[in-house]
Amino acid sequence: MLNHIWLGLIVIAVVVGAATGNIQQVTRQAFDSAETAVKIALGLISIMTLWLGIMKIAEQAGFIRLLARALAPVMRRLFPEVPPEHPAMGAMLLNIAANWLGLSNAATPFGLKAMEELQQLNPQKDTATNAMVMFLGINTASITLIPSTIIGIRVSLQSNNPFEIIGTTIFASCCATITAIIMAKLLGRLPAYRKDDPQLTATPSAEGRHG
Repeated sequence: MLNHIWLGLIVIAVVVGAATGNIQQVTRQAFDSAETAVKIALGLISIMTLWLGIMKIAEQAGFIRLLARALAPVMRRLFPEVPPEHPAMGAMLLNIAANWLGLSNAATPFGLKAMEELQQLNPQKDTATNAMVMFLGINTASITLIPSTIIGIRVSLQSNNPFEIIGTTIFASCCATITAIIMAKLLGRLPAYRKDDPQLTATPSAEGRHG
């Protein structure tokens, strides 16, 4: 779908440029934009290398696991359907902690592992449980304490204060996460969604197999 949108934009730009006699300007802007994209990408390498190196050290030092342990009481309230000692809880904690620190690449394997473990608890494999929906909402909104990618882009564009985005990012991501949690909890209680809740509609035999 995204490729079709981009193709449509390119075709529209070329057609409008040709119709208005500005096709050379369209070509020049295309090359300028490509050059800007390369500069931004190269600028990101340095800042991403720095932050990923720092976060890798923090991960190896156990800081992420320490943060995950601090979040454990909150997680038990957010995911009452998931047993505290289940592997899904540990994977979700590591994923959320990594996202908080802006470790998007490092967080992905934890997120995939968490979904895999949550699916093991799902009595209806073709329907997402409330825990899976809640985790996806939190993962997508994701509180971000260190927006390393945005900082990298601002550095590459020679911002006077590339780190001033941190405060607004924390505020915006907190609002998004709170909204995601509230909506997941509220929608999960609506009759239209409760009738499809896998844990409520599970057959006794299914519960026995997974319990």
